[in-house]
Amino acid sequence: MNRLLALVIIFLVFLTPAAWAEEFLQAPVIPGGKVINKTDDRLEVHYSLSHKEVLEFYREALKDTKDIKFRDRKEETYIEDDGRLPWHSITFSKTSQDGIVVTIVKDNWTWIIGTLILRFIGVFVVLLILYLAMVASGAITVMLLGGPVKKPPPIGRW
Repeated sequence: MNRLLALVIIFLVFLTPAAWAEEFLQAPVIPGGKVINKTDDRLEVHYSLSHKEVLEFYREALKDTKDIKFRDRKEETYIEDDGRLPWHSITFSKTSQDGIVVTIVKDNWTWIIGTLILRFIGVFVVLLILYLAMVASGAITVMLLGGPVKKPPPIGRW
């Protein structure tokens, strides 16, 4: 009986907070919060916790997850999944006085297609800038050399 009790106590002492977590779209959710808004693609929960406590929870809960990026911004902490998980981001504020609101957002096709279109347009903008720079440098070279470069005469007949 003493061994069983010791085993249970050891189990409870070393059990991480992530094990008590709930889930939304396979993203961990801290239990005990007040749900503000819950839809199929968004969850907002209010907690009476500090920013540091929430950040520690998510660092521990997501430590073994691949393709996760923690972005520390001025006003908020933004956790982004660049992998294949159904959720896109977890956001929580740094400056809240009366607790923290954690927002979990689902991946959506608008975000995915928008990012791809932005990258596609960005490539052509870069190519256009390079083209204009080459045209300008060619025009400057022609002006400095005194006109277009003439072709040399042929060496011989074949």
